[in-house]
Amino acid sequence: MSLNKKQSTLALLALAVSAFAIGTTEFISVGLLPLISKDLHIPVTTAGLTVSLYALGVTFGAPVLTSLTSSMSRKTLLLWIMIIFIIGNSIAASATTISVLLAARVIAALSHGVFMSIGSTIAADLVPANRRASAISIMFSGLTVATVTGVPFGTFIGQQFGWRMAFILIVAIGIIGLIANSVLVPSFLKKGTKTSFGDQFKLLTNGRLLLVFIITALGYGGTFVVFTYLAPLLQDITGFKEGTVAIILLAYGVAIAIGNMVGGKLSNRNPIGSLFYMFIIQAVVLFVLMFTAPFKVAGLITIIFMGLLAFMNVPGLQVYVVMLAERYVPSAVDVASAINIAAFNAGIAIGSYLGGVITDSIGLIHTTWIGALMVLGAVILTGWSRALERKDQKANHFAKEAC
Repeated sequence: MSLNKKQSTLALLALAVSAFAIGTTEFISVGLLPLISKDLHIPVTTAGLTVSLYALGVTFGAPVLTSLTSSMSRKTLLLWIMIIFIIGNSIAASATTISVLLAARVIAALSHGVFMSIGSTIAADLVPANRRASAISIMFSGLTVATVTGVPFGTFIGQQFGWRMAFILIVAIGIIGLIANSVLVPSFLKKGTKTSFGDQFKLLTNGRLLLVFIITALGYGGTFVVFTYLAPLLQDITGFKEGTVAIILLAYGVAIAIGNMVGGKLSNRNPIGSLFYMFIIQAVVLFVLMFTAPFKVAGLITIIFMGLLAFMNVPGLQVYVVMLAERYVPSAVDVASAINIAAFNAGIAIGSYLGGVITDSIGLIHTTWIGALMVLGAVILTGWSRALERKDQKANHFAKEAC
C-alpha cells in the first residue's frame, strides 16, 4: 500500500509540526532563564540546568531508547513520543520548584531523543525513493522554523504573560502534533531495524568514529557555553532592554538557519576539510565577543556571526559520521547517526553546564573565551582527523595503482 502525493505531504507536515514543537522545547528556556530565575528565586545558573539536563536526557535517551523501541510499530511509537512530550511540558508549565521543572525537562528530553532518531526514517518511508531527501528536509523544516521563531516567540510570550505560558503554548502545539500524526500518518510503516548494543559498542570503540563524536561534542558545544546565558549577557553586559532580547534572538535564529544551509553546501564535497576552517572561524568569533560584548553595535554584529557559525558544522559532522560508519561499521550506520545526535547533545550539556560554572565563579563575560577554547579543541582534533583522511586516500591511491 502506498500514499498519493497529497497524503504523503500531509503526513510530512504532521511530522514537521511535531519537529517544530520538539525543536522549540530544547532551547525555549535559553530566552526564559532570567524569568525562571526571578520567579523561582534561584540563581540564573541554577535555571541554566534546564538546558544542561534536557541535553543529557537526549544524549542518553537517543541511542538507548531507539534500540529498546526498534521492534515497536513506528506509528505507535510516534504517538507515544508525542504523549510523553505533552506530559513533560505540562509538568514544566505547572512547576513551582526547580526540582520539578528539571524532572519535567528530562521527561520531555526522552521523547526528543527517540523522535530525532526515527523522524528521518519515517519521513523517508512516506515517499518514493527519489523524493526521500526532500521528505527529510520537509520534516527538518519544523526544526529550522523552531530555531528561527520558536525560541524568540516563546521568550516574548514569557516576558508578556510569564514563563509558564510559553510551556503551555508548547503543550498546545504538541497536542496539535499528536492529533495530526494520529490522523495523517499511515499505520503501515515498516518497523525499525533492530540494532544491537554490540553494534553500538563497535561504533564507540572505533578510533576514527570516536574522534568525530568528540569533535561534535566540542565543536558544537563550544557555542553553548555562551548561548545558554545569551539573554542575561545581552541584558547585563551589552545593556539591551528585556523586550529587545526577543528580537535579537529572532535575528540569531535567522543567522542559524542561513548558517545551516551554507554548511550543507560547503560540506557536500569534503566535509572534514570544510569543518576544519568552520571551527577556526567559530573559535575566533567567540574570542572576539569577549571584547565586543560590552558595546551594543559591535556586540550585536559578533553575536550574529556566532549564530551563523553555531549550526554551520551540523550537516558536515552528520555526513562525515555516516561516511565513516559506511566504511568501518556498515551494519550500524543508523546507530552511528543516533550516537552523533547524542554527541551534539552531550556538547550542549557540557557547554551549558560549563557556562553556569564560569558565570558563578569568574563572571558572565568569561563564557566567551572559554567557549572559544572548547572549539579550539575541535580545531586540533579535526586537523588530526583530516590528516588521517589524507593518509587513507594516499593508501587507497597506491593500492589502486598496485592493482
